[in-house]
Amino acid sequence: MKKKILLGAAALLTIAALGACGQTKAKDESIGTRTLTDAQDHQVKIPTKPKRVIASYLEDYLVALDEKPVAQWTVGKGKIQNYLQKELKGIPTINYDLPYENVLKFKPDLLLIGSNATVEGGKYKEYQKIAPTYVVKNGENVTWQQQLNEIGKVYNKEDQAKKVEADYDHLVKETKSQLQAKIEGKSAAVLWVTNNSAFMVAEKRSSGRLLYGDLGFEVPGLVKQVSEKATSDWSPVSLESLSQLDADYLFLVNSDQGAAMFNDPSWQNIPAVKEKHLFEFGPETSWLYNGPIAYTKMVENVKEVLK
Repeated sequence: MKKKILLGAAALLTIAALGACGQTKAKDESIGTRTLTDAQDHQVKIPTKPKRVIASYLEDYLVALDEKPVAQWTVGKGKIQNYLQKELKGIPTINYDLPYENVLKFKPDLLLIGSNATVEGGKYKEYQKIAPTYVVKNGENVTWQQQLNEIGKVYNKEDQAKKVEADYDHLVKETKSQLQAKIEGKSAAVLWVTNNSAFMVAEKRSSGRLLYGDLGFEVPGLVKQVSEKATSDWSPVSLESLSQLDADYLFLVNSDQGAAMFNDPSWQNIPAVKEKHLFEFGPETSWLYNGPIAYTKMVENVKEVLK
C-alpha cells in the first residue's frame, strides 16, 4: 500500500514537472529572440513576437501584414501618411529623423530602419542601446516587394507577405486586361506640384515603377531625361519643359490648389492638359509614397479614372 502511494506521488510529480517544462518552453518562445542579418550585416536579435515597433516610413508594410507600430512617421507637425490613417488612427507620431529622446519615450522592443542615412554618423550604436535595430534593404534598385518580404521575415509572416504580393500581381494583371486599349502604346507621366513648383517622378522609382514597369505605359522623352539625373523619387522640372511633355496621360499630385503655374500659358499648352487627359489627386492619397498598400491604391486610382 505504501509502495503504491509512493509510486502515485512520483507520477504526480512527473506530470507536474512536464507541465512546468511546457509552460517554461511556451514562455521562452513568447519572450525569445531570433538572430537575423540586416542590410548592413548586423546580427540582430529580433524578438519572437515584437509588440512595440517603431518603423518610421515603413508603416505601409506593417499595415499590410496586419501589424501596428507604436508610433508613426511624420515630418514636422501634421504631415503624415493620410492614406493609412484608417488603420493607424490614434497612433502617436514621431519625427522622421527619429530623435533619441523621442524613441526612448516609446520604449520600443524593435526598431526597423528604412534608410541607411538614418543610422549614419554613429547613430546605429545609439539606437542599438535603446532596442534591437534592424536596417531593412533600401536604395534605388530595391523594390517594395523585396522590402515587404524582408519585413515579413522579421515578423515571421513570410507567407502573408507572399500573399500580399500575389494579390497585387493579380490586381495589376486584371487592370492591364481591362484597360488594354487605354494602356498599350500610350504614354503617361506623374507630376507633383507643391509651393508653385513642379516635380516629376523618375522612371524606375515610386509611381514611375508602377506606371512603366508594372502597368506597361510608354515612357515620355522628358521623363527619360529627368530620370537620367534623378537622385530621388521626385526631380524638379521647369514649366517651360513641361509644355513639351509628350504624354497621353498626366497624373497630377496636387499639393498646391492655388498655384499660379496652373494659369500660365505653358501649363495650359501641355498636350495632356489641352486634351483633358489630366487626372488630379490630392496629397492625402498614396501617390507620394511606396509600399504594397500605396501601390495597390495607385493602381485602383488609375483603373478608376481610365475605365
